Amino acid sequence: MIFSKKRTVNCGGRLLDLSRPAVMGILNVTPDSFYAKSRISGEKAIVDRAETILSEGGTVIDIGAYSSRPDAVHTDEKEEYSRIRPAMALVKKHFPDTFISVDTFRANIVKRLYEEFGCFIINDISAGDMDSQMIPYAGKTGLPYIAMHIRGTPQTMRNSENCTYEDIVTEIISYFVRKKEQLREAGVTDIIIDPGFGFAKTLEGNYRLLAGLDAFRILEQPVLVGISRKSMFYKLLNLTPEESLAATIAGNVLALQNGADILRVHDVKETSDALKVFTEVNKYSV
Repeated sequence: MIFSKKRTVNCGGRLLDLSRPAVMGILNVTPDSFYAKSRISGEKAIVDRAETILSEGGTVIDIGAYSSRPDAVHTDEKEEYSRIRPAMALVKKHFPDTFISVDTFRANIVKRLYEEFGCFIINDISAGDMDSQMIPYAGKTGLPYIAMHIRGTPQTMRNSENCTYEDIVTEIISYFVRKKEQLREAGVTDIIIDPGFGFAKTLEGNYRLLAGLDAFRILEQPVLVGISRKSMFYKLLNLTPEESLAATIAGNVLALQNGADILRVHDVKETSDALKVFTEVNKYSV
């Protein structure tokens, strides 16, 4: 059976074209991200990072102010907003035509940013499960929505019951079948699926998920993969996040082969180069 994926995302009348895979560059304004080199603070550093993402081939800038690494300290809404609002203002001021996604699970933060800055892509690690107002608000405003799979919260997702699956690919696809219906009923029309690598998944589970990523085509929605420098690489290879670039690139190429439409990464240039090689080879594939 042939499934037809949606290939555009409408953000306030502007179309993000996913006929070719896109690179999403991470702009972290958290003080405790698992990858220390990704932490950004100060106006100049924020602008420089955004400029680097775009100059190196990034299509979307993903701004995050809440660390969702395992066992991360919980950040309250006031603190998250105090970090993310200045970063959003700077990116909008200096790069007004770029696509921005906001990495938050809180509907009130989305509401405040939308009322001030207009359309952006919601990037919700909980797919609405950590804030019951998120999906209704996304439907009301028409904001594009990245729904990620997680069990529990960043503070509890490592619990053994959250990481146990009989068939991880089938179970997560079933979750998204239900989630897609919920989003559609709320009025959300632009949905991006994120299987949630590293979130309530074991090392083995992450690799089973990557190997089975092609099955997500059945959902007929763009698929985002976020595996940049994650523990599925550095624990397997006995490395650190700082030493995991080569493994990340290998993983991202495998994700592209298995149908990924957006790669969320720290290393934009290296990923863009790998994407160019992947695209060139595909010109000649039979």
